[in-house]
Amino acid sequence: MADRLDQPRQPGLRLRPHYDPETFGRLSERIARFLGTARFLVYMTVFVAVWVLWNIFAPAPWRFDSYPFIFLTLMLSLQASYAAPLILLAQNRQDDRDRIQGEYDRGAAERNQADVEYLTREIAALRMALGEVATRDYIRSELQRLQEELQGQGQTTPGPRELR
Repeated sequence: MADRLDQPRQPGLRLRPHYDPETFGRLSERIARFLGTARFLVYMTVFVAVWVLWNIFAPAPWRFDSYPFIFLTLMLSLQASYAAPLILLAQNRQDDRDRIQGEYDRGAAERNQADVEYLTREIAALRMALGEVATRDYIRSELQRLQEELQGQGQTTPGPRELR
């Protein structure tokens, strides 16, 4: 019988384990962050040194990995085989966050650009409007010209201070 789209599926036997990708992603980021620290390098160096020294200097029956240290090599290879995908997963998640942040930044930059253009147009309109308004210096110069004109005709007029 074909699956009906108007009804939920019945829970059945699952062959794949179920996990939360977000939780797994956060865990992988924490592990990748730890793998990139000096603390991890110190821990690994101490671990390998103790392993090698134990398997060289311990009594023969207590040694568990003789000179070519094949088991140590296997352990380090296993650690590297898990570390590489975890680091890549953490990098992919960081790339996704960077992409989203970049989109947000582009939107903010576009809004800022639109605001700057609007304010530029408003300032230009104000400058044009102010060009048509009589300024204090213009009025003074006109009054002074009129005063000189009247004095030239022989009439006395009050000075600029007396007009205030």
